[in-house]
Amino acid sequence: MVTPAAKMEPEPRARARVRVRPKAQLTLPEEIRQALHIGEGDEVEFAVHADGTVTIRGYVSIPTDQAWFFTPEWLAGEREADEDIAAGRGTVRESAEDMFAHLDSLGSADE
Repeated sequence: MVTPAAKMEPEPRARARVRVRPKAQLTLPEEIRQALHIGEGDEVEFAVHADGTVTIRGYVSIPTDQAWFFTPEWLAGEREADEDIAAGRGTVRESAEDMFAHLDSLGSADE
C-alpha cells in the first residue's frame, strides 16, 4: 500500500521573525514590506486559516468615485483593448479632431 506524500509547501520568498511590542504593535522588516509592496500609511490584511497559518497581503482601498474602473465588465473591456493594441488592431489618428470625426462617422451604438 502506497501512502500519499506529505503536502509540499513552497519555499517562502521572504521570512522574518519579529517581537510584539506594547499595545500589540510590531514592525514589519524591510524585506517583508518590499515583498508586500507596501509602505508607510498603506493597509495590510491578515487572514487566519483553519490550520493556524496566517496570510498577510497588502491591501488597496479604492476611492468610491473610481470603483467603476474595477468592475468585472470594465476590466474585461480593458483586457480586450490591450489585446487589440498588442495585435495591431486599431486605427491611429493624427489629432483628437480626426479621431472624433471618425467616431462620429461610425454612428452611435444605439442606431
